[in-house]
Amino acid sequence: MVVVAGIVFLSSIDGIVKQAVEEFGPRITKAEVKLETVEISMTSGSGRLAGLKVGNPQGFKTESAFRLGEIAVKLNLDATTGKMIVIKDILISAPQVTYELGASGSNLDALLKNVAAFTGGAKGAPAKTGGAKEDGPKLVIDNLRVMGGKVNVSATFLGGKSMSAGLPDLHLKDIGKEKKGATPGEVAQELITAIKDGAAKAVAPLGLDKMGDKLKEGLGAASKLLGGATSGVGEALDKGTKDAGQAIKNLFGK
Repeated sequence: MVVVAGIVFLSSIDGIVKQAVEEFGPRITKAEVKLETVEISMTSGSGRLAGLKVGNPQGFKTESAFRLGEIAVKLNLDATTGKMIVIKDILISAPQVTYELGASGSNLDALLKNVAAFTGGAKGAPAKTGGAKEDGPKLVIDNLRVMGGKVNVSATFLGGKSMSAGLPDLHLKDIGKEKKGATPGEVAQELITAIKDGAAKAVAPLGLDKMGDKLKEGLGAASKLLGGATSGVGEALDKGTKDAGQAIKNLFGK
């Protein structure tokens, strides 16, 4: 019966994976999650996922947080059952990450906060889902790689300009092995944490925090002057905007 159950599971695995991603994804991230294509061979265990898009949490304006494009998957068919999916390798090629800076942090911070709330926060902690439960098989992933990615930066003080940086290649190992399987939420938390940390390192040399601080300083000085003498208002505004503007121009090589 176990063998029969395994065959039935594997024969319908494409639909199961797509349904699981689009059903649990929004519950885990509190954002839209769409997956266009799943193609997994039950004879070789090799497959691909295409068109995976993770939207942004409420309050952010950009279209998506992640567009993961092409994902190559290699299953361990001998160890995979209806209760446990064992994956030898996952390769996410050339993902597009949008790093949107808001007043209270980035979209990636907000996304990770939502995932952590769903899973219970710390790795291995019980899920705090308000009665929701992650049904279905658990996952063990030997190797998960993210390669050739790009981070696109969005912030109001960039004045409509786009900035980008290369996402460092990532390699996660043995996901779910210690606890005999990870839930989809736990896998998402580990992956998003790695991408968020990589994105933060990628955009750090761009000096976004300094640009924002300079603009705030100039506007703050102008606000104080408006409360008193009107002379010098233009000078204060010019200082803040010129400093931020020059920093932006330097980043774009202008």
